[in-house]
Amino acid sequence: MTPSPARPPEPAAAAEDEDEDQLVPVSVRLGNVVPPEDPEDWTQPLTWVAAAGMLAAPTLTLLWFWLAPPASATLMPGTFLVAATLAAGGVLTGATQQGWLRASTATVAAGLFAALGTVLVGQLMAGERQTGVASPTVALAFAASVAGLVGALVAAPLAALFASDRGRGMRLLVPGLASVGASWLVLFGVFGAVA
Repeated sequence: MTPSPARPPEPAAAAEDEDEDQLVPVSVRLGNVVPPEDPEDWTQPLTWVAAAGMLAAPTLTLLWFWLAPPASATLMPGTFLVAATLAAGGVLTGATQQGWLRASTATVAAGLFAALGTVLVGQLMAGERQTGVASPTVALAFAASVAGLVGALVAAPLAALFASDRGRGMRLLVPGLASVGASWLVLFGVFGAVA
């Protein structure tokens, strides 16, 4: 006696099976389960150092414009300090990373984040909007952001070069000096001539 062939499933049951298959990720259906990445661990000290590197320049800019708002857009010592802080903050964030690629990209990414935050602080502290001419806070924040970002870009290859050093001293010192020097050169050379 031959067994009778299995009956095909009901159309409604087949549709339900397909819907359940669509809800399950492909990697699980194929048997290759990949656990999600762990969220950033804020109990680690280097995470706080990286965050401080990205937030130092916007915080300093906020304090400067709040305590002693500039009356003109000419370069001031605060502009040089913010540019140096932005460039050095990028280097500080890059020094927390392991590997040459991560150190380099973290330096540039931190510089970009800090530059954007600095310009936003300058815009927020501008007060009433002016037409035809930029507010001194916007102009100085922009100048410091561009100069600091150039410093972070100059430091990125150096951060990659010194990323393999076990101690963080050289990872901070050489790229940090280069970034601050480049940011001040941009302020003197580009924005000094404009001011």
